[in-house]
Amino acid sequence: MPKSRKTATNPLSRYKVPILDRTLDLLELLSQHPEGMTLTAMTEALKMPKNSVFRIATTLTLRGYAERDEGTKAYRASRKLLSLGHAAVGGERLIQAAAPILTALRDATGETALLGTLAGNHGVVLDQVPSSHPVKVVVEIGHAFTLHTAAPAKAMLAHWSPETQKAFVQQMKFPKHTRHTITSPTAFLAELKKVQSQGYALDRGEESETFACVAAPVFDHRGQPVASIWISGPSDRVTPASLDKLGAKVKKFAEQLSQRLG
Repeated sequence: MPKSRKTATNPLSRYKVPILDRTLDLLELLSQHPEGMTLTAMTEALKMPKNSVFRIATTLTLRGYAERDEGTKAYRASRKLLSLGHAAVGGERLIQAAAPILTALRDATGETALLGTLAGNHGVVLDQVPSSHPVKVVVEIGHAFTLHTAAPAKAMLAHWSPETQKAFVQQMKFPKHTRHTITSPTAFLAELKKVQSQGYALDRGEESETFACVAAPVFDHRGQPVASIWISGPSDRVTPASLDKLGAKVKKFAEQLSQRLG
């Protein structure tokens, strides 16, 4: 389930620790900007005193949760955060359980097979098995992906409760990347309803028209969607005509991983 933000109407808000709240705001901001952000950019985005942002960023850097590029002076979230995400979704158990299934999925489709999960307002790639084709889609482990264009995000969000799903989608942003990008909460909710019905999700060139993706959700022992597995390949191989057939394959392998988890 998504991480809820405390509001003034929440009775627990009186227990909120301001400096911790600001630290989490900064971590979430950095996670949305994997290219890194300067101190000035972070200060403007968070509307916080520059000295406070500097002290928080420096502390995160000293603890290993952020990195500072001495050349550009930009801060970025480190992969240490990924280790926390691993723990939240079952840690190494998920990665180990998925490894042979990703290989089998890659062999069955010929395309790069990936594993990922949600992390706040974006998704994160946890593992991958690259395609054996000379031309392939390869993504860095730890790469953050946007929710409204990504098949793996749709696959997980489609299985949240309707109330939680609607509240979360209403606060999402929908920047347009291609002519296929979904750009409104209403259209995205309709897409999630379709995904839940068919059991798999698609990225039909919504982030880039050069590639397409097919994803299915992975459930834990409680029946909660904790991850997705998916394939990604060039649009001349992962064609519109092949998406439904590929969707059935990815769904089958996702079900196998769900069984391994519980």
